[in-house]
Amino acid sequence: MTHRVRHRGAGEGTELKAPDAVLTIKIDSADTDGGYEVFEVDAPRGPATPPHQTGWAKAYYLLHGRMIVQVDDQAVDLAPGSAITIPPDAWHTFTVLSPSAGFLVISQTAAMSRFHTDLAAAVPGDVPVTDLGPELAAVLARHRVRLAPTPESGGGGSPC
Repeated sequence: MTHRVRHRGAGEGTELKAPDAVLTIKIDSADTDGGYEVFEVDAPRGPATPPHQTGWAKAYYLLHGRMIVQVDDQAVDLAPGSAITIPPDAWHTFTVLSPSAGFLVISQTAAMSRFHTDLAAAVPGDVPVTDLGPELAAVLARHRVRLAPTPESGGGGSPC
């Protein structure tokens, strides 16, 4: 496989619904020989997924809106034009402070699109992550994504 030129215009790309956002794959890993992917993310006001770990590195670049990104014990307030890197296995989440936020995610490998494609197929996109049960737990296990323990989960494992 080789890198190839691929153009996707405004409004084009594969759309994936997640409980906390809508992701559009703008550049998929098949176009980059598995090196990276680029997603356009539209997220509503409020907290996203509880803190979680993924095995892939990524970076966020905020296009519009305002959000706080939590990475391990650091919280960063992002305004348009701001960017942040998230190392693999770091605990992270975000909270949108404006009515909505649009940002790009650049992710290493094809892991993020595989995870979100599986997630969109397995769980309803309009149900908060904290309200999902065995379906979510199965998707998380298949992709080695971990949710932070919550008080409701007894302090260990996934809240599901």
